Amino acid sequence: MIALTAFRLAAYIRSHRVYQALLLTMALLAILYGSRAPAGAETAVLTDGAVLIIPVLAWAARSLLDTEPDTQRELSAVQVGGRGREIAAGLLAAFAACAALAAFALLWALLLGITGSPSPGVLGAVVLLNLLATLTGTALGALTSRSLLPSPAVSITALLLGFMVMLLVSSSSLYWLTVPLLTWMKAANAGDLLDRLPELTAISLAWCTAGLSTYAWLRHRT
Repeated sequence: MIALTAFRLAAYIRSHRVYQALLLTMALLAILYGSRAPAGAETAVLTDGAVLIIPVLAWAARSLLDTEPDTQRELSAVQVGGRGREIAAGLLAAFAACAALAAFALLWALLLGITGSPSPGVLGAVVLLNLLATLTGTALGALTSRSLLPSPAVSITALLLGFMVMLLVSSSSLYWLTVPLLTWMKAANAGDLLDRLPELTAISLAWCTAGLSTYAWLRHRT
């Protein structure tokens, strides 16, 4: 399974699809951090970055999972000993690609996006939010991949609509039904992100677990 994960990452890089996600990430970061945020705004700015990178991560996860032809995917399942391992390898490869992009975005933000240095507590919270963003992007990208949505037009539309719905729901009192992205941002701006972090983390992990489980279940049925 680890070998298949490495194979899929290598295929993603060699297909040059990775550069699409990388260029999109760099364009987003150039706009988002075009000028340094003033001292004291580190938490809000870094949280905004973790939220806005999610659709790019979802795009990357979707592209990686779509790189392998359908026939090759079936052969991979046979080689690794079952559909479950093949699915897990794909998700692991997608998560690794998203994690690399998220780490790049966070490093850019820390070096070029803020004036002051965040406290250790804030930095830890932001790193955790970026990990949650990586999981969210992986789940959203998997749910809109070709194995579930064969039409490219429907797939990309579903990805963008999924992110928009996530934002809309997270702005309401029903924020606990999805990854509470706008609640992250509101908490960061209000200065109580650290206090609410356990609650927001639990809600986010619950949605990501449900999303990844749904993808695995649907893949087993197709």
